[in-house]
Amino acid sequence: MLKIAILGLGEGRSTMSAALGSSKLELVKVCDRNEELCKKRAREFDFHSYTTNYDDLLKDDSIDIIAIYTPDHLHAEHIKQALLHGKHVVCTKPFIDDLSDAAALLELSKKTGKKVFIGQSSRFFEPAKRQRKDYEEGLIGDLITIEAQYHADHRWFLEKEWSLLQSFRWLYGGLSHPVDFIRWYLPNIEEVMGYGMISSNGSAAGLKNEDTMHFIFKATDGRIARVSGVYTSPTQPAQRDSGMSTILRATEGASQADYHELRYAVTDKTGEEKVITWGDSTLKHYFRFEGQSHHAGEYQNYLEYFVDSIELKFTAYPDMEEGIGTVALLQAMDKSLQTGLPVKLADVLNEYGL
Repeated sequence: MLKIAILGLGEGRSTMSAALGSSKLELVKVCDRNEELCKKRAREFDFHSYTTNYDDLLKDDSIDIIAIYTPDHLHAEHIKQALLHGKHVVCTKPFIDDLSDAAALLELSKKTGKKVFIGQSSRFFEPAKRQRKDYEEGLIGDLITIEAQYHADHRWFLEKEWSLLQSFRWLYGGLSHPVDFIRWYLPNIEEVMGYGMISSNGSAAGLKNEDTMHFIFKATDGRIARVSGVYTSPTQPAQRDSGMSTILRATEGASQADYHELRYAVTDKTGEEKVITWGDSTLKHYFRFEGQSHHAGEYQNYLEYFVDSIELKFTAYPDMEEGIGTVALLQAMDKSLQTGLPVKLADVLNEYGL
């Protein structure tokens, strides 16, 4: 059984639940610079091995994996230190916030022989897993196009002081989920074009960056995809629409995976149409906290997949290269928003020697 430690106990709350619930992992220690948060998690999980010093995790030779859930701008340094101390790494998305760190991290991972896995959790949600399985088994034929969205009424976010800072961008925090789905099925994106705006709701609250965005992607083979993100307006009832949704349209069928709803629809190559939902036991695996605020089941699914990749010596995806590709695509999207022009992904990668 591999031993894991967790850095960052905000989002890391889900990872604590996941590690403690897994038969493949032993949680050894957790860390957050906020000692009150450490104490809160200790009470919540009856797990009292915590520290406020990252060095305590790095210098513990018993730890195989460090899982990192710190703010984006700290990821590169935290990953670097973990690799230098001989640890495998799980890092929450987005992988890094500055591509100038990417080449050195790639080299360090190769040099140390340690794996880095990007915790793109929504891939590991039940409907997304089923959609991928059906697609890989050829149930809907060859992919023609993808439409992915993340539409949520996140006006409550605007009450947080940091949400009104120039540094806060829904492009990276929200759209990274549907963009990851696009890259999962169309990894060879060549160009992106998008428009965005600050809605009247966002403007009234004092938001500095776009809360409403639509993008079109073109792959090297000519296929196209679409992503949409809207974050400060009311949403449809869950029976009609989902906050996050991915639609695959293919030569012999189509499929749609929804989130937070455990709902999946498919028209397969025989013409059969069906909608699948999962019941309470599955719901309890995925959502273990109040109001579906944390989705620990996805984290447990991906942690166990990562353990398997270490023990069975296969690559766990998204790996570091895929994580870098997603960040590069998000930066290309950002550039398109600012210029009003299409942006080629190669131009962004070349800028950083990638």
